[in-house]
Amino acid sequence: MCSFRPCWTCCCLLLFFSLEVQGSPKPLSAAPEQVHLSYPGEPGSMTVTWTTWVPVPSEVQYGLQPSGPLPFQARGTFSPFVDGGILRRKLYMHRVTLRGLLPGVQYVYRCGSAQGWSRRFRFRALKKGPHWSPRLAVFGDLGADNPRALPRLRRDTQQGMYDAVLHVGDFAYNMDQDNARVGDRFMKLIEPVAASLPYMTCPGNHEERYNFSNYKARFSMPGNTEGLWYSWDLGPAHIISFSTEVYFFLHYGRHLVERQFHWLESDLQKANENRAVRPWIITMGHRPMYCSNADLDDCTWHESKVRKGLRGKFYGLEDLFYKYGVDLQLWAHEHSYERLWPIYNYQVLNGSQEMPYTHPRGPVHIITGSAGCEELLTPFTLFPRPWSALRVKEYGYTRLHILNGTHVHIQQVSDDQDGKIVDDVWVVRPLLGRMMYL
Repeated sequence: MCSFRPCWTCCCLLLFFSLEVQGSPKPLSAAPEQVHLSYPGEPGSMTVTWTTWVPVPSEVQYGLQPSGPLPFQARGTFSPFVDGGILRRKLYMHRVTLRGLLPGVQYVYRCGSAQGWSRRFRFRALKKGPHWSPRLAVFGDLGADNPRALPRLRRDTQQGMYDAVLHVGDFAYNMDQDNARVGDRFMKLIEPVAASLPYMTCPGNHEERYNFSNYKARFSMPGNTEGLWYSWDLGPAHIISFSTEVYFFLHYGRHLVERQFHWLESDLQKANENRAVRPWIITMGHRPMYCSNADLDDCTWHESKVRKGLRGKFYGLEDLFYKYGVDLQLWAHEHSYERLWPIYNYQVLNGSQEMPYTHPRGPVHIITGSAGCEELLTPFTLFPRPWSALRVKEYGYTRLHILNGTHVHIQQVSDDQDGKIVDDVWVVRPLLGRMMYL
């Protein structure tokens, strides 16, 4: 009688070989890819971020002419990023910040090194000060598969419709998948938009793997928290990006909830003191406080974690945002569009019956998570809640025009209806007497 003993060495070799065959690495390249921009918060500046597969110098050449030599150079740094997947793939992330840019002027640039250059891209430097009217594209939950809004966003970008993009969490689905190759594919997909506009982000639940490592490595946001929370000024608005995810993935550190909360309070206090210069305070975070979708997400619960905090009483954000008079709260996570009446603690606080968004007595919430991903759209409950003003179950994205210190224009674009505007509302706040709702 013969016995059979499995050869574990052979099994491991076969597994390794099959993984390599499944995704055989291309020859390592010094050519830049996944190029994208972000605003580092310093007027007259722009950060360029890209990826290579070998360690090479980080340089951006730029100028004002679309063709011919690019007379200006800026150098930066690169850092290795090792994905947490089984192949431990190594990428090199390059960051270069351009400074001294002329406000509102269009620049042409390329990035890379003598070992390989990107193609040329264009961007327009952000204008300085509060006295101009920024236009933004706002959305969340955009995947590498089924990115329904992306072709229209690309066309809008080519037509110069926006000054910046706000991506309110959930990228690629997911950036870590297939040993981070899905992240690579997604960053290439958004390059026509993100290499032309500052692409500002916040983390969502789909970035959680390996302690948000792909999100932290791939994006370059202001501040020193690896993009988890930060703020920046744009025209007459102060924009705050934060992580709702610290409330859910506590194994990465409960202290992050407290740290972010105290940072938010300090930042909101300063922003309130600066209302005369920048009257609007706008927040963006992934998981909403409220929603009327037919699922079991946090926002469907009366005492949601983001709204009321840990155990329903620690570090809740609704009271904090209400105390400091946040005007507009942007959310995603639900794969749909929903606009709420001005609200605080389930109480509708419309300015008046005829003009609910003129001098509202509470913040306005917009949930815009229908840009398109493999998980498709999220249905709504049969009947809307009393605080729900409009619900749209269609692919699309939001346009946000901060006209001046008193008027903000919000529109929802339906990709299902070939770009039709399916929501159109103005939020009007007085310049005086808007320090806080309380």
